[in-house]
Amino acid sequence: MKIVIFGATGMVGKQLVQQALFNGHEVRAFGRNVFTAGLPEEEKLELVQGALFDEGEVYNAIKGTDGVLSALGGGFDGVDKTRSLGMKNIIKQMNKAGVKRIVSIGGMGVLDGADGKLLLEGEDYPKQYIPVGQEHLKAYEQLAETDLDWSFVCPPDITDAAPTGTFYTAADTVPEPNNYKINSGDLALFMLKEMEKKEYVGKRVGISN
Repeated sequence: MKIVIFGATGMVGKQLVQQALFNGHEVRAFGRNVFTAGLPEEEKLELVQGALFDEGEVYNAIKGTDGVLSALGGGFDGVDKTRSLGMKNIIKQMNKAGVKRIVSIGGMGVLDGADGKLLLEGEDYPKQYIPVGQEHLKAYEQLAETDLDWSFVCPPDITDAAPTGTFYTAADTVPEPNNYKINSGDLALFMLKEMEKKEYVGKRVGISN
């Protein structure tokens, strides 16, 4: 497959790049700092320096690919709109380019709780995570309104660690067991597998080591 990765220089993004190359995919790594982020020099890796909010640059990055992996990050205070506005532009350019498949990272708060509400709407949800949870929710709602083949992965705390190959997933809710953490390597491993297998199309995905 030919895959474009947004957020390619972040903790999960770098894992996505490395694992996608290892599995033989052609990769476009998109970001402002792709040439200084220490990404590997590989024949099948194309570094694309660009701005996430620039429509032309994002369109050119998506055009001709088989799918999109989004590992967009940003601040946790709700002021940084990278996740929501970035997703809005990615969706627009995917539609323009005729690319249908996207696997994106969200946050655990967007999953369903036992009371029928989203976890981030619960009284015991940590207040410091609500602003970024709202950003993830906006990104999810934008995807849900499209006819794209989307999967929205909603991890708990992400640990900067290599893949173990052992993790648990569930559709729209937290998995059992749920240990409230996931290795960045395992998150990337799942996203790449889901890109091809399409087991959670149109679903939010809970995941945990």
